Amino acid sequence: MGRNVEVPTPLKLTLTDRAEQLIRDKFKPWLPMKAEAAKEHGFNYVVDVYTTWRGRYFYFCAKYRNPRENAEEENFEVRTTRLEYVGGQRFNLAYMRHTGKWCDVYSALSLEECLEAIEENELFWPVD
Repeated sequence: MGRNVEVPTPLKLTLTDRAEQLIRDKFKPWLPMKAEAAKEHGFNYVVDVYTTWRGRYFYFCAKYRNPRENAEEENFEVRTTRLEYVGGQRFNLAYMRHTGKWCDVYSALSLEECLEAIEENELFWPVD
């Protein structure tokens, strides 16, 4: 299982669809409540959650808004969760640490196991 492993198109489509469903059902409903609490204190807050592919990597991303008037950028993106396709319908699952480094938590999980871990474990949640 090397770096040149290509993700099969049907698996790519299934993962994208299932991840978007998870975002729509679990994470997006929280955004208004979380944003309101953050705005009250002048903190950055999540305005959107989405996914993207880059090669054999699939990411959950959060788009943040910086409410400060002197902010260099009004919005910025943070990749919060990464699924790395390793072949054989399996993925490594990682989250982005506060240090800016990926932390691999699980190896060689099935798609179902990855989505279950993301749904149940706050380490992988793309919302604060």
